[in-house]
Parts: sequence; structure tokens; C-alpha cells
Amino acid sequence: MDERERPVPRAGEMRRQAAHFVAQVTAVRTRTARGRLPLDYSVASLRVADFMIDGLRKGAQERAQVAAMLFGLGAYVGEVLVRHANAEWVDLDVGQRGYFTQPVGVRLPDGRVWNPLGKVVNRYEVGQDESLQTFYLTLHGRHARAEH
Repeated sequence: MDERERPVPRAGEMRRQAAHFVAQVTAVRTRTARGRLPLDYSVASLRVADFMIDGLRKGAQERAQVAAMLFGLGAYVGEVLVRHANAEWVDLDVGQRGYFTQPVGVRLPDGRVWNPLGKVVNRYEVGQDESLQTFYLTLHGRHARAEH
């Protein structure tokens, strides 16, 4: 299914999308190599997501060819924010969709809205300057319990 055929995701579906992505990637990794990818929704696992995107970039594939993988990674990154920065998935309004070019994002407790799906695309298109781990660390409005 290419990017244009995928149904528009809704905020209420994103946790399930992230879990589905982790299950798929982990199953493939377990069958083809020793060990499992440490996609455990930890902040440290965002480095793994960075490395996965670097691998996609090395394959020099067109973005459309890796769109499903990028979407899955974006859902995963967003779910890390939900779990560790006390964020929540939200459906973006028309103005936010235009700005972010995505239908969903995450809202932090301070009201700011972030775009993990777009951040993953930026990492793919730009490279290491768009680190997902650094993205998390720049969320100055993180809830105090997210620091643990």
C-alpha cells in the first residue's frame, strides 16, 4: 500500500499503530538476525530509531518506498513522547495540518503541539542533524515525572 492509499490516521489509533510497528519490526529482526531491536518505548530507544532511519537512507530509496516504515517510526516516536513526556495524541486542526503536513501530532502538558511523524520524515530527508533522540531532549516543557 503506498502513502496515498493509507487511510488518514486518527489520534485514537496511534498507540495501536506504534505497537503494530514494533511487533512487525521485532518479528522481522528475530527471524533474520540474532537478538531483538530494543524498541522498548524508552527515551534511549530513540537512538535505535535514528539508526534505523540511517539504514533506510543508506539504501537510497525514494521516500514513497519507505513511507510505511517512516509512518511506523513516527508513531513509535510519538508514543515515546506520550509515555515519557506526559503528552497525548491529538488530531490536528486544519491550520496545524497545513503547517505540519500531518493529520496527527502530540500535545504536551504545556499545550505545545509537536509533530513526531514529520520529524521522522525530516530525519530521513535531512539526516543526522534531525536526531530523534535530540528532538525528545529539546522538549523543554516536559512534565516533571518524565525526567525519571
